Amino acid sequence: MPEPIDPADPNTDPAAPPEGGTDPEPFDETRALAKIHKANQEAAGLRDRLKTAEEKAARLDELENANKSEQQRAQEAAAALEQRATAAEQRALRLEVAADKGLTPGQAKRLVGSTLEELEADADELLETFGGTAPVAPADSIPRRPTERLRPGGSGTPAPPEETDPRKLAARVPRR
Repeated sequence: MPEPIDPADPNTDPAAPPEGGTDPEPFDETRALAKIHKANQEAAGLRDRLKTAEEKAARLDELENANKSEQQRAQEAAAALEQRATAAEQRALRLEVAADKGLTPGQAKRLVGSTLEELEADADELLETFGGTAPVAPADSIPRRPTERLRPGGSGTPAPPEETDPRKLAARVPRR
């Protein structure tokens, strides 16, 4: 292995070739300038290619991030909708069990369980603990509007006038 050249050593010539090697060619300034010019042109071309590649990479990253954001938003929306659907199914199941067992909607909110059997068992326990309520009438049997005493306007018999005297009205009220 050749010894390193010490520039501070006055006995060594930095321009001299290292030991064991010979200078293959003498220095030619025009050829050196041509090589430098060629290397500079290659470097400039490589810088241009690097700049173009970096721009394309930046655009690709933007597109990937945009797609990624859209995918993340879609996944979050799907998860939220799935959670809402699950909550709605549970609420409907609780109300169904409560209606079957004769519980009020307020009592139905307190039912605990995720399956029909668990909810029914909890409803039975609730009824045993706090007692049952009056059975709820079916929705079809409840009248929707009060009935009015309507009379046809074209009939020849006028309706008797309503009493407005408070004393006469009080006399009509039965006493206990």
